[in-house]
Amino acid sequence: MTTLEQLRKWKDSGAITGAQFDTIAAIVRKDRFSVFVELNALLYLGVLSFVAGLTWTIQTYFANLGDAAILIGLSGLLAGSLYYCFSRATNWSSEQVESPTMAFDYVLYLACLVFGAELAYIESRFHLLQDKRDYYLLISALLYFVFAYRFDNRFVLSLGLSTLAGWFGVKIIGFSTVSSEPLRIAGITYGAVVAGCGAWVSLRGIKRHFLETYLHIAANVLFIAFVSGIFDRDSGLYFVGTLMLAAVSIYAGVYSRRFAFVVYGTIYGYVAVSYQALRNVTDFVSTLLYFIVSAAIVIVAMVVLARRLGQSN
Repeated sequence: MTTLEQLRKWKDSGAITGAQFDTIAAIVRKDRFSVFVELNALLYLGVLSFVAGLTWTIQTYFANLGDAAILIGLSGLLAGSLYYCFSRATNWSSEQVESPTMAFDYVLYLACLVFGAELAYIESRFHLLQDKRDYYLLISALLYFVFAYRFDNRFVLSLGLSTLAGWFGVKIIGFSTVSSEPLRIAGITYGAVVAGCGAWVSLRGIKRHFLETYLHIAANVLFIAFVSGIFDRDSGLYFVGTLMLAAVSIYAGVYSRRFAFVVYGTIYGYVAVSYQALRNVTDFVSTLLYFIVSAAIVIVAMVVLARRLGQSN
């Protein structure tokens, strides 16, 4: 029996869906397939590498170039990028819109990164805000959010969310540097704020397709904060919080047919339970046997659930 015949058998029995059969069959037949996602990621990586190279050049040769030349160059690049975006952007819409040109998203991403690089250079050279320099992060985050919603770009939205996370961390750590607890509180606060704001904006009918980006980032930050509390403080409160969050994530993932959230809840919940189960176990054989059996059960359960979710779509 050939591979294609076996795939047809699985399709007829309901083991895989028609869409899954078409995708796998195209690979088996060595048909042409889209590499848009891969190329898109490489182009964004190229923009990031360009700005990183530009920053390295400034740091290495700023003494020869001078502040005026560097600021004029960065400002010119920023102004040109923003002019390109605003002159070619379509009218504002609360729904998802397509990019007006193929280069549009990458130029917008370039503008955001150049803006951040210029702010960092200004502060490093002139110390305008001094001990309040964390407001650079807040200003940048707000600007990125405006650009993300105006031009409908989830990469810029992610950039804004990550910059806001940096501001939360700097702001709360400033109250105490004795332990990692302030950073953990910052993570929990940030995750809750991001999830709440994303849901609120989505319920108002503004860029509903952005909600998943908010939830992906919020879920990972919350899970990392709670799990780190289990390892660092050995706290039962953090353990219970992790299990509750895992249950919510798995339920929401199944309900909304978003398997990534099922994975988040399963993996982080498994880590928390495993730590609690093995923290007093010193026998290597018992530990190894636990991981072999439990990991196999988790993997099989996730495969079965993924297949059922695929069949129900």
